[in-house]
Amino acid sequence: MGRVRGKVRLRAMGVDDAEALWRWNHDADVMRWMDEGYAETVAQVAKWLEERPPNAYGDVLFGVEAEKTLIGLVRLHGAEPEVGLADMDIYLGEKDFWGRGFGTDTVRAVCLYGFRKMRLRKITLTVAAENVSAQRVYRKVGFVEEGRLRGTFRDAEGRWADKLTMGLFESELTPTS
Repeated sequence: MGRVRGKVRLRAMGVDDAEALWRWNHDADVMRWMDEGYAETVAQVAKWLEERPPNAYGDVLFGVEAEKTLIGLVRLHGAEPEVGLADMDIYLGEKDFWGRGFGTDTVRAVCLYGFRKMRLRKITLTVAAENVSAQRVYRKVGFVEEGRLRGTFRDAEGRWADKLTMGLFESELTPTS
């Protein structure tokens, strides 16, 4: 997709990205706010990337690059042309890039892609209620809190917590700062 007025570049992911993805998935700091699956080997991650259907309207997955380094991934999924709605997932796995605006630029870039290329009407997401740094990023881009899902996130210590649902219409997308 290329650069979108910011610090990041979105690109398709491939088998060569398996080692970075595996490393992030096994880092407790990276996975702190994620719904974790079961541990996988690098070979299993590579197989998933190889067998994953190509990007299409219903599900697009991008690697996030900054300074010529793969730093994370972002996904729009569950999109249906009849309603123009998609869910967004994001995480930045390279901790050296945290707190430097790359998350904000990634969210803005994928939202621009969703609205302009996919012609989406709305993008939604869920976020752990205690993950205030992610909420700050989403609000900065224009997302609005729409609801609370009680007791649906299990943290690393096994405690159940709430998730927030947030949504964004194209007209709410803030310009780059």
